[in-house]
Amino acid sequence: MESPPFKTRIYSHLLETNVVALNRLTKKRILYFLCALAVMVAGLASRRYRDRLPEFIAEYAGDALWALMVYFLVSILLVGRSCAFRACIAIVFAYLVEVSQLYHAAWIDTIRQTTLGGLVLGHGFLWSDFVCYSVGVAVGVVAERGIEWLHKKAIRPNSGKPKSE
Repeated sequence: MESPPFKTRIYSHLLETNVVALNRLTKKRILYFLCALAVMVAGLASRRYRDRLPEFIAEYAGDALWALMVYFLVSILLVGRSCAFRACIAIVFAYLVEVSQLYHAAWIDTIRQTTLGGLVLGHGFLWSDFVCYSVGVAVGVVAERGIEWLHKKAIRPNSGKPKSE
């Protein structure tokens, strides 16, 4: 039996490679979504049960978790981009939302008075929120880099060669 022409083999390989890459990106998107959901629940819990938390955690955890959630949501949209790029987009978005709290027009204050609007846009400008946002995004980057490092270490322990069975 004759093998398919070279061009056909190349197209077939490219299609397989793209399907594998697409599946990997889809899995990463699902993982980022689940992480965003978990962080959202933790952030809402940090607000709901703030009286049961240590004062420092109660004061700042919600803002850091909000920025971490933003990082994961940005990662869903830009899954193929570098970690640093996604972190920059998330931090710029978070900072812009904070700066927007200096602007008070009737229409945006009406949005902020709703539950969802208040959670997304916040209510009042605080310099400390910039630190919280930076910490939240940094936690996301460090966690993602750590997981990647552990994954590579599991695939290629010590010698850099694939694990033999």
